[in-house]
Amino acid sequence: MDFDVRRLAADAGTLLSRAVQFTEEVLGQAERTELDGHLENLLTKAEATQQWTEKIMKQTEVLLQPNPNVRIEEFLYEKLEKMPPVRPNNLELLGECMIDSGHELGPGTAYGNALVKCGEVEKQLGSAEREYSQSLAINFITPLRNFIEGDCKILARERKLLQNKRLDLDAAKTRLKKAKEADTRSTMWAEEVSQAETELRISQSEFDRQAEMTRLLLEGLSSTHTHHLRCLTDFVDTQTTYYEQCHLYMGNLQKQLGSFSSVFCANNNQPSVNAALDGSSPPLTSTESGATVLPPPVSGHSSPSVRELHLSNGTCKARVLYNYSAASSSELSLLADEVITVSSVPDMDSDWLMGERDNKKGKVPITYLQLQS
Repeated sequence: MDFDVRRLAADAGTLLSRAVQFTEEVLGQAERTELDGHLENLLTKAEATQQWTEKIMKQTEVLLQPNPNVRIEEFLYEKLEKMPPVRPNNLELLGECMIDSGHELGPGTAYGNALVKCGEVEKQLGSAEREYSQSLAINFITPLRNFIEGDCKILARERKLLQNKRLDLDAAKTRLKKAKEADTRSTMWAEEVSQAETELRISQSEFDRQAEMTRLLLEGLSSTHTHHLRCLTDFVDTQTTYYEQCHLYMGNLQKQLGSFSSVFCANNNQPSVNAALDGSSPPLTSTESGATVLPPPVSGHSSPSVRELHLSNGTCKARVLYNYSAASSSELSLLADEVITVSSVPDMDSDWLMGERDNKKGKVPITYLQLQS
């Protein structure tokens, strides 16, 4: 117990001496030992590395999860060492919404079918985004966090020890200076001068040793930068893969939707909804199944127009743009990309043509076809 009390008293004296020295340095009443230029540069570089690493890490987390509440929740689950609940992301939610609306509006219609296709691609994008986020979290954010929570804390502890050793050194210098000034006035201070010189040598040795250890740690930052460069390369590779995957999905979707929109190019000058409402053109009609079909176009360019077909009562070939399920026995079911023979029948609704395939005949909606010359 006696040893503990003495140790406690010695530690308290050291802390008081450091506090006095630091206060006098701030007030300009005491000299301060400056670090060598190389060590100062290393310390400045270490501070910049830590600050910018923290900013990059936090900004990447915001990129992957913009919702701050969800980020806090994930942080708490991580600290509790539990897996956070798996939730659909925004793209997956949008995809589900599009698919449900497409089924509700009718997958046999052009708009409903397009909604379903868009919804499926949005879900694929959502899945790709989830893999992208997980890959970045493992290969980029985790190494940066390990640096902040590991290497930076060790370095901060060593810097604090260096600061304490410097304060002890400067305090020993101050005591020696005061002892020498008193010794010039009285010979009784010779022993105090000798003791102060011994303390100064010890403090100088400990300071030099701590400065060397801190310098070695700081010089290791070059290897840290090399490691972070590899992580940055992984970051770019992951983003490249993700955006290429998204571009592929969207390119395929664009091609699929192109078949829907090509009906407006092949059957040119399709009357608009507003025109139908004001009576300047025929209104929209519906099939027996309730599927909305646009009225016949006015004219075409490279292929014969529906109007010409109606006037001539002839036949021509037509490519099916997308699948169509017959709603009654008088209609003909269609498969996308197949070619059928169509003809105009007198007194038939202008939204329909008579289709023929493999000796089977039936009405087919004009908007599902692209007439060929």
